[in-house]
Parts: sequence; structure tokens; C-alpha cells
Amino acid sequence: MDMNAFAERATILVVDDTPDNLKLMSGLLKDLYRVKIANGGAKALSIAASETPPDLILLDIMMPEMDGYEVCERLKRDPATRDIPVIFLTAKAETQDEEKGLKMGAVDYITKPISPPVVLARVETHLKLKAAADFLRDKSAFLEQEVSKRTRELAAIQDVTILAMASLAETRDSDTGNHIRRTQFYVRALAERLKTHPRFAATLDDATIDMLFKSAPLHDIGKVGIPDRILLKPGRFEPHEFEIMKTHAILGRQAIEHAEQSLGTPVAFLTCAKEIAQWHHEKWDGSGYPDGIGGDGIPIFARLMAVADVYDALISRRVYKEGMPYEKAVQIILEGRGSHFDPDIVDAFIDIQEDFRAIAARYADSDSDMAKKKDYLDQAGCAASHQP
Repeated sequence: MDMNAFAERATILVVDDTPDNLKLMSGLLKDLYRVKIANGGAKALSIAASETPPDLILLDIMMPEMDGYEVCERLKRDPATRDIPVIFLTAKAETQDEEKGLKMGAVDYITKPISPPVVLARVETHLKLKAAADFLRDKSAFLEQEVSKRTRELAAIQDVTILAMASLAETRDSDTGNHIRRTQFYVRALAERLKTHPRFAATLDDATIDMLFKSAPLHDIGKVGIPDRILLKPGRFEPHEFEIMKTHAILGRQAIEHAEQSLGTPVAFLTCAKEIAQWHHEKWDGSGYPDGIGGDGIPIFARLMAVADVYDALISRRVYKEGMPYEKAVQIILEGRGSHFDPDIVDAFIDIQEDFRAIAARYADSDSDMAKKKDYLDQAGCAASHQP
């Protein structure tokens, strides 16, 4: 930065109640700077807060009505004027007076009668310092804006990537429709309800709930690894087919784990996604899959998804069935309290069941969605005779 060029364009505000002093200072500075004058504190504050503020203020201390100390204090209190350097010009030469002015935020202290070379040298020095400070401040603000912009872009890319991966799994299972969106909002609603609960408060803070919301769409990503002959089979699975279908939980975790390893560093939301993908089919009593774990051994995120996933499967329309009435689905979830589901999560679900109902309505599958799914099954050679 060319500091001299800055100085040549700089504006100096001279504040003094004595006309002769204003004339003297204006004559000294006018060949080098643009000069503004104020014969009192109120006018000085008005000029400083204008759309074209000065770059530096030469401020007399001994003035009627509002002295220089009060003017300086008000300048430094206002965010719009606090960065304007203030140099006191005064006949008061006591050390305590100078100390008081510097503590208030003045950058320098020049005693009267003034020495023109000293004044010009001090003004030039502090203008250069201000130019450097402004440059660093502007650069810092620019860098903060760039970091914020890049952070938003990365978050957007992350969200799009997650949804793209989840949608890939859903395209292979034509029955699911808006399932990933509904379950995403279900688990967030449950987490918000439980974040002050003694069993969950240590885990479910706002940042973790946001992470849960981001990662929830990946809960069935493992379906991409299930053969079409099983995934799209009409009717009930044979026992050996169901065993293959159940492997989607492990396949999902492995797929996410592979992505995480490719990054070379652990990623919080992927850790959450791995837990959900592998264990959201586990049951509170230990009778679920793939590992048969139960109770608090099932990660919290997976327990939340278990309720959301089952509820949505019950109420959702498929090409082979109508959705179950909300009241009946709620009753089934309640019957699973303490066996299939974490009791406290079921209690939270009961408390906010109307929120679940509203989410389901907001992201309901349309008739055209149903028709497209039927066409998909027909083209795949699968009769619409699945059983729930």
C-alpha cells in the first residue's frame, strides 16, 4: 500500500474553540491534506459521524460545554468513529493529563504552543499507522467473508452429497418415496424433544442434532448392495433371502466407513451415519439385527431412527398396500415400548405424535409417485403383491 498517496488524500478534522488556533492549524495543513474545522465538541461529533468522516482528528482539550476528553470518550464509544485516531492539542502539559488522554484512546498528545514540524510529523506518522490498520482490518474482514463463504459452500456440497447417496439407495427400492425426508425430520423432532431429558441431554445438544439431521438420510444406504432379485421380490422373503436382506445394515456401515477412510480423517456426521446405518434395526430387548445388541448398548442415534423408520413404514402407502391409519401406527409403536423401542423415546414420540403426523402430511407421496413405482415394478417383472 502507498502510504504517501493515502496521506495526500487524507482528511484532517481540527477541533478548537479559538478561531485563531483553527486558522493556524488550517494554514499549516491545507497544502497537504483536506482540512475540516469544528469550533466545538458537538459539531466535531457530527462531522466524525457523517458519511465522509475524517481520517484523523486534532482535538483541543480545553473547550466550553464539552471538553476534549468528553469528545474523545464519545468517539471511542461509537463503533462508527472509534477507529479514527485522535491527537490531543493542549496547553496542559502535566503528565497526568497526558496519561488520562492516552487511556481514553488518544494516539498522541501535542502541547501548545505547537511546533509545525512536530505536528506535521506526528500527523503523517499516525495517518500511515491508520492506513496500515485499515488495510489489515479490511483484509481480515475479507478473509472472514471468504472463510464463511467457503464453509457454506462445503456444507452445501456435503448436504447434496448425502442426499445424492441416499437417493441412490432409494432408486433401488421403489417403495420408499419420500421416506428419507420424512425420517430425517422425524428423528430431529424426537431429538429436540429429548435434548433436556436426563438420559439424553449429554449427547443431544444443538450441534449434534444438526449432525443427526444431516446423516439420517444414509440409514438405508446399504440397500445398494442387495441383489435386485431380493430387494424387488414380490411377497414375503424366504428365510435365507431375509438373511441376505438384513446384510444391508452391515453393507451400509462399510460403505460409509470406506468413504471416511478415503478422506483420511474421522468425520463426525459420518460416525453418526455409520451408527444409524448399522444398528437402526436393533431392538431394545436384543432381538434385532445385525448384532443382536439391546438396551443402552444400541447407540442413541440408531434408537431414534428405529422409531422413525418403523412408524414411517407403517403409515406409508406402497403399490401393494395402503398406509396404516395414524392411530393404529401409534398404538403399534406404543406396544413396542420396552421391547422393540427405547421406552423414553417412545414416550417422547407419544408426546409429539401430532408433529409426526404433520411431517408425514408435508412430505406425503403423491398419486403420481405411486404410479411411477408401479410402472417400475412392472418393468422389473415384479407383480405388485408385496406383503408388509
